[in-house]
Amino acid sequence: MKIRIPRSEARVRSLGRSLGRSLGRAGLAPLFAGLLTVLAVCAGDAVATTWPFGRHHRSVNDLANQFLPFHAHLWDLLHGRADGGLLLNWQSGWGTSFLPDLGTYLTSPFAPLVALAPRADLEYALYAVTLLKMATASAAMAHVLPRLLPPKAPTGTDTNTGTATATATATNTGWQRWAPALLGAAYGLCGWSILEAVYNPMWLDGLIAFPLLCLVGGVWVRERRRPLLGPLVVALCWTANFYTAYMATLGAALVLLVTAPHWRVVLRGTATVLLGIGLAAPVLVPVFLGTRSAYPGLVKDFAPAGGADLAARLMPATYGFSTPALFVATLVPVLVASLVFRRRWRWPCLVAGVALSLQWEPTHLVWHVFTTPNGSPYRQTFVLAGVLVIAAWAALADGLPDRRSLLGGTTLIGALALAALGSGEATVWGWALFAAGLLSVFALPYARGEAASRPSVRVAALALLPAVLVAQAAATTAWGNKERLGRLDDYRPWTAADSRRAAALADADGWPAYRTDSGRPQVTGNEPMSVGGQGGAYYSSLTPDVLTRTMAALGGGWTSRGRNLQSLDNPVTDALFAVGARWRDGAVVRTGPVAPLLTVRPPGPAPRFGASPFRNQELLLGARVYEPPARATGACRVGTEVFLWAPQFTGTARLGTRTVELRGGLPKRRAALTSLGVQRIPGLRALIPARGQVACLDRTRLRTAVAALRAAAPTAIEVTGTGVRATLRPGTTGTVVLSAPRIPGWTCDGRPAGSYAGLVATPATSAAPATPTARTVTCSFRPPGLRAGLGTAGAALLLLTAWVTASSRRGRSRRKNRPGAAATP
Repeated sequence: MKIRIPRSEARVRSLGRSLGRSLGRAGLAPLFAGLLTVLAVCAGDAVATTWPFGRHHRSVNDLANQFLPFHAHLWDLLHGRADGGLLLNWQSGWGTSFLPDLGTYLTSPFAPLVALAPRADLEYALYAVTLLKMATASAAMAHVLPRLLPPKAPTGTDTNTGTATATATATNTGWQRWAPALLGAAYGLCGWSILEAVYNPMWLDGLIAFPLLCLVGGVWVRERRRPLLGPLVVALCWTANFYTAYMATLGAALVLLVTAPHWRVVLRGTATVLLGIGLAAPVLVPVFLGTRSAYPGLVKDFAPAGGADLAARLMPATYGFSTPALFVATLVPVLVASLVFRRRWRWPCLVAGVALSLQWEPTHLVWHVFTTPNGSPYRQTFVLAGVLVIAAWAALADGLPDRRSLLGGTTLIGALALAALGSGEATVWGWALFAAGLLSVFALPYARGEAASRPSVRVAALALLPAVLVAQAAATTAWGNKERLGRLDDYRPWTAADSRRAAALADADGWPAYRTDSGRPQVTGNEPMSVGGQGGAYYSSLTPDVLTRTMAALGGGWTSRGRNLQSLDNPVTDALFAVGARWRDGAVVRTGPVAPLLTVRPPGPAPRFGASPFRNQELLLGARVYEPPARATGACRVGTEVFLWAPQFTGTARLGTRTVELRGGLPKRRAALTSLGVQRIPGLRALIPARGQVACLDRTRLRTAVAALRAAAPTAIEVTGTGVRATLRPGTTGTVVLSAPRIPGWTCDGRPAGSYAGLVATPATSAAPATPTARTVTCSFRPPGLRAGLGTAGAALLLLTAWVTASSRRGRSRRKNRPGAAATP
């Protein structure tokens, strides 16, 4: 019996098959996934009226404090306007190693794109890069899914005729071709991506790395293909962001064990990863050694999240800083749960194992390179999202689940969500959208055409699934924008006043004759990279231990437990660190005579710091410039400047009508040594905290001390992106001191540099002769591990070349010995 299909229905089916072929063959599935991702994020930002779609800013936490300033420095480097180079950053922390920061924050292949925008529009550029990264992650997953688990043609029988069975088969194949687009978008829009990584955009490279590494291991390694490209992709992922790439590699290894558990495949995969990591060694080794010399951060003990909060985070429109952002479009966990009712256990067991590993401390430490992070303890959650999406695709690759399996999966996930009733993180919008997601699952049979009596019903079903996905992700984005502003530190965005400030600092710049400091108050921890100058402020995960301790000894302030150093506005430290101009009270001011970048100290041992920052400054200066308040009145001598040191104090202090505010509280915050103004009234005492200390600075003595340093200083100083070169005066003896922290990597005249109270130093007698009467000293900086990294990369490249050559020979041999090969033209 021949079945007649209505013409309208035939057109819809033909359109579905054409769409499936187009998405599958022309690569439109990744494009569609990326577009859905951008649409959802922008819609959520617009709903929340978040910049650039409204008045609420995005500048929270490390996004404003680290990533924007570092990208500003990268912009300056790419445009030839930065002080320093790829190895040494002269703008921050009085001169710090830049390659480890580059490898931590800026080696993503997307980072240089910010150079295409005007410098004043870096916030727009970084927002666009963030969207591009999310879209790329979605596209990568959509591309990988059908290759990792190739879809199979349906094998079930139909009670209708052969013609109807063929139509159902074609329809189902079309679904399998465009479903990866939906699942890819679900991955790029997972809760971790739009809630956690959106303000840590360097982590988004790990979101991209996971599907790419699954492609390398689960497809290329398994099929013995692309032996050259595989390690190169691994190297790219690890260079882009080693921290999340490490997590992505662990996740991809688990996927490989499930899809291709044979020991030969695992061995080839291990070799591929090791070769790729070896190629990335010039960045990885300096970063690793940089972390070893960084100021220690907070040591935390892991505390697993409660079950109710975990259940709540499965739903959209939730936010929690110390709980994992488990949300993935509701369709995804339902499809995974449906596998249980089809008696397919591999993928549900992998999902359960990864989920449990987030909560168990030993595996938690493995995920985080054996150190509990200072911030969110669930930074590996994106791997769970990726495994969920792959498992959801496994539920579709062999054909759409039947109604019984879908009902069972929906019931299981719904019951799991009921545990969220005991959590305060679930929201009304979250419950409503979660319920809508559960109901939308039942549109799947209609999307395939099983239950659709009309073409319009099927078109509506096809549109419903991405619509629910976008709605859930947009609502989660909007909710996260609102909650972050209330829970995290926030910073005002760049304004026209900042542009004027940057222009004023640029006009006053005299580097390297003197430094220009961007001053206080600071908008971010990395102000010098944002607005210019060569100041002492600096914030990084790699802030050197020696820098923090030296600045603390001299009276510097900090936040973030010593890793966010603040500018120290003090005449003595300005003189010591050659700060000739600084921003103060809305204008650039000249600080008076300062010592040059290199000075020569008399022969003798280097000073040893004690407890008093006033005395430590004098030891480093080599002269007494402070005097204590008079015992009779407790007030400073008229004409001296009153300085207060109260690192623990939070509140205000006052001298006459001048009031200053301090924010202390060790170990998280440390208040800086602060000027209360010049003593102008005899006997006037400063109102200070009980544990504060006061000293009185004599500017005349300071000028005399600076003049002595300048008289013995080198006659010429040349500064480059890798160090300094100075010409000493004839007969110079003693110690040459560079006003830069003595971080590992400094050498002077071919020998490891010494330390002079935490600064770079070398004996003047070791200087090389330049003329019969003058000698030169050359101090150079190379990040520790750079040479070892280059050597490792060279060895990995040789091994990779040998491997590719051997693989090519084996491939030619197999083709030659293949039956009928001789007859092939």
